[in-house]
Amino acid sequence: MMFTPGLLVILIAFLFTSCNTITLTSWTNPKENQKIGNVVVWAMFDKLEYQKPFEQYATNYFASKGFKAVESLNFIPPGQKLGLPELEKKFDSLGIDGILVITYKGTDKSESYVPPSTTVYPDYYYNYYNYYNWGYPMYGMGANVVTTGGYWVSTSVVNLHANLYSNANNGLIWTAEISIDDPQYIDQVSYQVAAQMYADWAKNGLLKTTAH
Repeated sequence: MMFTPGLLVILIAFLFTSCNTITLTSWTNPKENQKIGNVVVWAMFDKLEYQKPFEQYATNYFASKGFKAVESLNFIPPGQKLGLPELEKKFDSLGIDGILVITYKGTDKSESYVPPSTTVYPDYYYNYYNYYNWGYPMYGMGANVVTTGGYWVSTSVVNLHANLYSNANNGLIWTAEISIDDPQYIDQVSYQVAAQMYADWAKNGLLKTTAH
């Protein structure tokens, strides 16, 4: 499918404004002082149908900020394990200075009960003329009863863990626990998670001045 520039802007705007509730709690390693400007996004998920869109939309967000990023699936075949020397050689050839690893830590599910509630609306409420004349005693007034609630609501919280490593020395630069309430679409979630991570990196002074 081909996307025109205008359609792509609308799609990105929709993904960014149709927000899930995302909580990110991070820690920055004070012993590491490396700035990052080019990362590989590596979503270590069990299923390719989750890994591929997560990496794709996360890198798309970073690119929208002028920040270089590449999907791990571009050079690590699904299901194939590469040795550290081979990975480092590939990272160096791409100019990678940060390795962002995302892992799935499970889903917390809960249920809550919405009790029933009853509201009584007089008949005049449903007709503007009757509503206008409702104060006249000559009009008899009936009533309609509306009942809502009386059902269970299921919620789920997906938990992710993110680590940002230095390619120079394999040291941990930054780490975060991420919780997403009732996620619906993996592409939407990954775009929004990337936005929060990028904002946190900027706040903690981890970005190179060339990234904006």
